[in-house]
Formats: sequence, structure tokens, C-alpha cells
Amino acid sequence: MTQKALVLDEQAINRALTRIAHQIIEKNKGIEECVLVGIRTRGIYLAKRLASRIEEIEGNPIPVGEIDITLYRDDLTKKTETLEPLVKGSDIPVEISDKKVILVDDVLYTGRTVRAGLDALMDIGRPASIQLAVLVDRGHRELPVRADYVGKNVPTSSDEKIVVQLTEVDNIDQVSIFDK
Repeated sequence: MTQKALVLDEQAINRALTRIAHQIIEKNKGIEECVLVGIRTRGIYLAKRLASRIEEIEGNPIPVGEIDITLYRDDLTKKTETLEPLVKGSDIPVEISDKKVILVDDVLYTGRTVRAGLDALMDIGRPASIQLAVLVDRGHRELPVRADYVGKNVPTSSDEKIVVQLTEVDNIDQVSIFDK
């Protein structure tokens, strides 16, 4: 794959997350009864960064959890020697029933990852509502899914790939477009 363009650098990612944090607070009239849940892997780190910004703004912490959607995917791939899926588990520190859950992921593309995330959440509890926050929306939906909070809309062709790199995983913060 060849890098075609840098879409977001570290500063742009920080600005986008700050804007999303403000939008979450505004839409929910504060953070009471709200929970951030990041989809493995990069969604977790984005959720933690959002939680930090929200706490700076509101002065109160917001619970953060993580969800593993491996077993909920419709394109389940075998990642281990025993040909079993590699499941890392979910960890949500609070009960999500009757809460406003904000599901966080890095890229919204076909909508299938979000659908898997919704299924996983519904198996854990019955939230009052589920909202979606993504760093990048690249279009090309296959399911009727729309994000409530978007860091940046990046129109792409199906021959391109969006790569999100975060310091916690990749030692750099940036979002790039690559040719497949």
C-alpha cells in the first residue's frame, strides 16, 4: 500500500476530539447517565481521550468501557492456531441498562463494525439510547448507520483505505489515505 494523503495530523485529531467532547456534552445536556464504550482496538483509546476532555470541561469523570465485537462480526476470521477466533473480552465498569451509551470507533465505513458493536452492547444490557462517535466517516455504507459525532468526513473511493494511527498503539497520531 502507498500513502496517498495525510488527512489528520496530531493537532487535527486533538481538535476533532475536543469538538466531539463538546458536542456530546451539549447533546446530552451534560454527562449524567452517560457512558463511553470504545470498540477494540483504537476505539478504546479514542474513548479514553474523549473521557479526559469531557472531564476537563465538565469537572466530573465519565465512565469508560471497552467492547470486543469479535464474535459478533459477520466476517468472523480465525486468528489462532486452533482456528478459533481471538477474543479479548469486554470490560464495561458500570451497568449500561438505562444509560446513554456513546459507542466510539476510529473509522465508520460499511457500518458492519457498528452493527456488531450494537449487538454486543444489547447482550450486556438495555441502554436508554446508543449514540455513535467516530474519528473518521469515509462513506460507502452497506447498512443504514449514521454517526452522531464525526471528527472528519473523508470521501474515499472503494480502492482506498483509511489508516488511523494512535500513539497508544502505533507511536504516532495521524490519519492517512492509502491506495489498496
